[in-house]
Amino acid sequence: MPEKDFGEHPHRIIDPKQTGVTRIGTVNVNGIRAAHRKGMGQWLAHRDLDILALQEIRATGDILTKLAEEMTEPTGETWHIHEHEAADKGRAGVAILSRQAPLATRAGIGEGHPEDDGRWLEADYELADGTTLTVVSVYVHSGEVGTQRQEHKMRFLQYMLEYLPKLAERTDHVLVMGDLNVGHTELDIKNWKGNVKNSGFLPEERAYFDKYFGELGYVDVARSLAGEVDGPYTWWSYRGKAFDNDTGWRIDYHMATGDLAQRASNPKVDRALDYSLRWSDHAPLVIDYQLP
Repeated sequence: MPEKDFGEHPHRIIDPKQTGVTRIGTVNVNGIRAAHRKGMGQWLAHRDLDILALQEIRATGDILTKLAEEMTEPTGETWHIHEHEAADKGRAGVAILSRQAPLATRAGIGEGHPEDDGRWLEADYELADGTTLTVVSVYVHSGEVGTQRQEHKMRFLQYMLEYLPKLAERTDHVLVMGDLNVGHTELDIKNWKGNVKNSGFLPEERAYFDKYFGELGYVDVARSLAGEVDGPYTWWSYRGKAFDNDTGWRIDYHMATGDLAQRASNPKVDRALDYSLRWSDHAPLVIDYQLP
């Protein structure tokens, strides 16, 4: 079989940004070193992002900074890089990259719970009208039914339930982004019937999302813009033909407070052109915001 020809820039996404728009993305990189080696830098150099949330860094802060600087160098601008490294080396880790310097950053959810190590990072940005946008990069545990990993995941989801209202009260606009490792509805998993007893689609997990997007007042931005359609999925297993058959899960989110969600447009899942071009098992979720 002849090799496929994807041209000189196989990772490039063509999506011109409108004037005055702030482009914000999130992606679980599944190890920043591997993502960098496989082509993430080419994607980032052409994507015209203003803020990028990363999850599952699995590297020290020094390594992340070095690789992020290499990937953002072609943009010709200095990026501000903030990370929350996990104490357990080679696991978890979240980061926020931005063209604008944040007013402040905070690591950890609530009061330093042990389950949130390397999984929650906040950054505050001053907007043109003087209000504040708080961006969060979050990596929820993958979980496994019947194990301590699932217990940690459920506790973390509870921490979010308690903390998200406090965050919305403290700042003007909130955007929580990341790999939440839960498909909220049947539209979010291709094979949902086969996963109702598996972590990621358990009724007790999904009930938390009913509350996040219900009584707490947060908006699932990508779903609100896409409508009631399958997916669009953001994660596909490396096993079998999951990617080729689009047997995916929508587990990466933009969760926004109400006014901010109303300013969102142009949602895109940057799915690779081919299995061979994937630089992570997740695809970036990118959305434009008309910020005040």
